[in-house]
Amino acid sequence: MAYVPVESDEHLEESDNKILSQPPAGNIGDHSSRDGQGRGYISDAGNASFWNVDYYQHHFDVDTKTVLFRCVNTLNPFSPTYTSAHLTPAADLYGPFWTLTTLIFTLFVTSSLAHSIVSFLSSHPVEYDFALLSTAVGLVYVYGIGAPVMFWAVLRYAGISEGWAVVETVAVWGYSMFVWIPVSLLCVIPISLLRWILCGVGFALSGYFLVANIYPVLAAADQKAARLLIIVVAALHTLVALLFKALFFSYYVETDIGPADPTL
Repeated sequence: MAYVPVESDEHLEESDNKILSQPPAGNIGDHSSRDGQGRGYISDAGNASFWNVDYYQHHFDVDTKTVLFRCVNTLNPFSPTYTSAHLTPAADLYGPFWTLTTLIFTLFVTSSLAHSIVSFLSSHPVEYDFALLSTAVGLVYVYGIGAPVMFWAVLRYAGISEGWAVVETVAVWGYSMFVWIPVSLLCVIPISLLRWILCGVGFALSGYFLVANIYPVLAAADQKAARLLIIVVAALHTLVALLFKALFFSYYVETDIGPADPTL
């Protein structure tokens, strides 16, 4: 009769304990990393190139709760997480992309709806301007994506973008546009003075969010003249706010409702 040697129970228990003591790979609860792993993201891009799609993949893997928190957070200047410090550990592109896309939709739909209401109150036939959709797409995406990329490129060329990645720049710019979504919804109300007030509130909140996040980066630069770039950002932001008002929120009833428009 042949005998087969069998390991004792003590050795088996020791092996099991070693296996159980090893941490699982990709622990979502780990917040010690800045590269995207362990923050609810699937994986990091590794050595992917800046121009490679894989480089940005993990920036879209973010939970809805975080995106909603960041959107609402832009409306509260008194929040302790108002500045980009709350984006630094895990700046995402998912929230900014859908913020800009939703804004395009709301700008077109609400301006068309408001135009219908105004035409009805003025006893005029309704005529939809579908060119507003392409206008909204161009204006929102160029300002929300193109402007921050160009701004980051200028900073990088000047050597003052250290520690501020292009992803975070786009994230800050994109989230700053969230306030225009409720503004566009409320601007359906056919009261000229109210629309000016709403546009002013949207301009102030989104502009302050940009300045609060961008100016510390410029102030930390060795070149003191870099701080003047905040004037360029403010001027561009003012131009976009005026374009929003002129292109999407300028509709008037022949018989004004409420106080008169102060610009007329």
